Amino acid sequence: MNLTPKGFFPRAFSIAAGLGLLAAANTAFAQEEAYPSKPVTVLVGFAAGGTTDVLARIVAKGLGDELGESFVVENKLGAGSNIATDQLLRRKADGYSLMMMAVTTTINQTLYKNVRFNIEKDIEPIVLVAKVPNILVASNNTPYNNLKEFVDYAKANPGKINYGSSGAGTSIHLAGELFKQQAGIDMLHIPFSGSGPSMTALVGGQTDVVFENMPAAVPQIKAGKIKAFAVTTDKRSDAFPDVPTLKESGYPQFNVSSWFGLVAPKGTPKPIIDKINATVEKILAKPEVLKQLEGLGATAEKNTPEEFAKFVSDETKTWSEVIRKGNISIE
Repeated sequence: MNLTPKGFFPRAFSIAAGLGLLAAANTAFAQEEAYPSKPVTVLVGFAAGGTTDVLARIVAKGLGDELGESFVVENKLGAGSNIATDQLLRRKADGYSLMMMAVTTTINQTLYKNVRFNIEKDIEPIVLVAKVPNILVASNNTPYNNLKEFVDYAKANPGKINYGSSGAGTSIHLAGELFKQQAGIDMLHIPFSGSGPSMTALVGGQTDVVFENMPAAVPQIKAGKIKAFAVTTDKRSDAFPDVPTLKESGYPQFNVSSWFGLVAPKGTPKPIIDKINATVEKILAKPEVLKQLEGLGATAEKNTPEEFAKFVSDETKTWSEVIRKGNISIE
């Protein structure tokens, strides 16, 4: 005799499945509500006082104020931020270890031969925080006075122009390499140990041009010590509204900036990712924070984790192509 009512097992399975989904939803909700319940570490791969570090501290303070728990910046220097990235990926994907990632991380994946991470597989993008435009500037000792004259001179004198940078493999170096490839010109790269020495060499006439970060170039441009030819982002700079973009000057695919965003280890719970994203968006809307960013020459960004993930993927592909075409590598 069959004592089991007809349809009992299908109904029981449906109920169990429904309860499972409800439990998962409740767990996700609990994760978001409880986070953070202890201090959060924000790794930075560069020295204290640099743009990446300052932005990390601005965001960390804002997150702490909004969420009621400490967000502590921890500087882990070395290998162009690779050490900080490796440290991040060794930690739990629980939302208590974050990193302020710079554009250099997307460069390093291809640039360094022995890199141990894959950005798309190992990193969870949270939010693109800010961008800093670069600007093509030239020494006053050069015979060209605008972008067209510069390119014409470079084509007529292959290999005779040099361009400085803040170091081999930096975004400033690769912005110059990208322009070489797009403009079809030949220039010699001269790396320095930072933007300070690079700008000193440009002002002194030891180098011809630099694709410098805007904040480092602004004082020298305003003092009349160097010439500004073009902005590397797709919009003109408020600081120099008369200086055209490379995009409007005949290079439609040229859109380069130094950018900074929060990331976490892959697998960090989505509710936590979304909570941090929404909180950072709130922080970046505050007038006092916008003023701090303006002082760094940076503009605040507004984006979802998914939009930031696509941006990171696109950047990684762009710099990978530039590095391979230029046959550039670092051990």
